[in-house]
Amino acid sequence: MQIDPQRTTPGALYRFMISAIIPRPIAFVSTVDANGHFNVAPFSYFAPLSSSPPLLGISIGERNGEPKHTLANARATGDFVVNIVTEAMLKPMVRTSGDWDVSVDEFEIAGLTRLAPERVRAPRVAESPIQFECRVEREVSLGASTLLIGEIVLVHVADALLADGLIDASRLLAVGRLGGDGYAVVRDVIHEPRPVVPKP
Repeated sequence: MQIDPQRTTPGALYRFMISAIIPRPIAFVSTVDANGHFNVAPFSYFAPLSSSPPLLGISIGERNGEPKHTLANARATGDFVVNIVTEAMLKPMVRTSGDWDVSVDEFEIAGLTRLAPERVRAPRVAESPIQFECRVEREVSLGASTLLIGEIVLVHVADALLADGLIDASRLLAVGRLGGDGYAVVRDVIHEPRPVVPKP
């Protein structure tokens, strides 16, 4: 089978891509608008981009030809928080993914708890054990999507996840996105050291 993007509808190509490029980490992004309305929503087109400066990127598509609330809020306030999703957060996270009106507080409908940030305006999700406070560094237009790039200004990590100063994936139980309504939980961790190549 071959797939020619030029002969495939965007919707069909999207469905294929999310079924093939798996698992994808989930950025559970919390924001607040200029009027104080809170929003939290998941995005799986998400990746770390750089560690110097510390940047991460989230690709956000449009909804009905308009910017999604997350992007509109980040533009209004200049910041956002990326919260890492764990297995215990899966059902509340999925609940926030509905096409809710801008007046709806997804924290409330999902039963999630807002935590005060330290360096941005957007709230943190208390149930998440890893939270990245970010300031908007730039936007990159990608056709019908926008790559929102954030500079990490502060990270909050639950001490119980740490082993020698790093995250122990077997304790985190992070959720990854698959195709359709599928998700995966990181339980099995395989360690395979990189080869040491002698210098000539």
